Amino acid sequence: MPQALARVFSQGEISPQARGAIQDISYRTMRQLGLADTLIALTTSKLPEPPALRSLLCCALSLICSPEETSGKTYEPFTIVDQAVTAAASDAGMAHAKGMINAVLRRFLRERETLLQQARANPVALWNYPAWWIDAIKAAYPKNWQTILLAGNTPPPLTLRVNQRKTTVSAYLELLSRAGMEAVQIGPQAVRLARPVPVGQIPGFSEGMASVQDAAAQMAVPLLDLHDGMRVLDACAAPGGKTGHILEAAGVDLVVLDNDAERLSRVEENLNRLQLNAQIKVGNAAMSTWWDGVQFDRILADVPCTASGIVRRHPDIRWLRRKSDALQLATVSAQILDNLWQMLRPDGKLLFVTCSLWPQESEAQAAAFAARNNAARLSAPGQMYPTVGQEQDHDGLFYALFQKMATK
Repeated sequence: MPQALARVFSQGEISPQARGAIQDISYRTMRQLGLADTLIALTTSKLPEPPALRSLLCCALSLICSPEETSGKTYEPFTIVDQAVTAAASDAGMAHAKGMINAVLRRFLRERETLLQQARANPVALWNYPAWWIDAIKAAYPKNWQTILLAGNTPPPLTLRVNQRKTTVSAYLELLSRAGMEAVQIGPQAVRLARPVPVGQIPGFSEGMASVQDAAAQMAVPLLDLHDGMRVLDACAAPGGKTGHILEAAGVDLVVLDNDAERLSRVEENLNRLQLNAQIKVGNAAMSTWWDGVQFDRILADVPCTASGIVRRHPDIRWLRRKSDALQLATVSAQILDNLWQMLRPDGKLLFVTCSLWPQESEAQAAAFAARNNAARLSAPGQMYPTVGQEQDHDGLFYALFQKMATK
């Protein structure tokens, strides 16, 4: 969805206020899409056409159903109805349906409780995930599947990583306070803002004092046990959140690898802002054509996955993924891990990371890798569930740390 929104914003002059509203409506709709679709089925005799008409109804119903979003924006129900009808009337492909839109939305306002009760009898509407996703979470986590699904429907916080090379957490919290921004520490270098703001408004951001990074993602670099002078590989690195953290933590010789040149440009932008340097390479981590043959002391393998653990940040993922994607991506990541293992020196450490909740991409993958490669598995968090709370507030990531046994 970020890419889709970027394309929309590039098509003309859109004010910052309009951009914020468009983004807010889009994300709310993705979090309520299962409910909105079910309500449309209950209040119409056939699927609205063209597709843009269904999308307009989904947006309007999602805003009416979820006025309590924590973004601070609220929308009056009758304003939503009026604006939805106005939007349809201004589009030649939907103008014929403005009466239908008005009727559907006003009926929902009249019969809200009855319609919501009927809709939420459907698990897809109740949880706002595809049925296969709900079933998969139940199977993997029978004791806490409901908590996991609910966490994925919660708007994420804006969490920052304080750059230890430039300041301390306590000093940075004071800087935020002086700027009128309430924040708390939720990790060794993690600071959560009470209210999200554009990065341009974050004190010291342009000077590299802080970076946006989820608290769970900030756990990667401490696990690597970095020391000055090490040769380190950050594989599948873009957009580079962990890249900057590696260089903030130690003076290492860092190689940054990704197969997407365009995404690597974001890594370079981040490093320039942080005033840090690394060797950036475009290459496939499952192949060795880019490698110079010199082994690494540490390897961070943040492999491709379904991203099922970060749906609170990317709520469209649940609707885009297919049930078969986890197996396909697990096959790719297994190839990557086996290829990178040969590039690790004896006694070196490889950190395997995914932002997935599916065991075949995480725990089962880690166990199979260790068995194939005679890799010693060291202490690491394993599967982390998405968590929302005062002291813990993070995405769902998986960590497995391996050490290469020295040959006798």
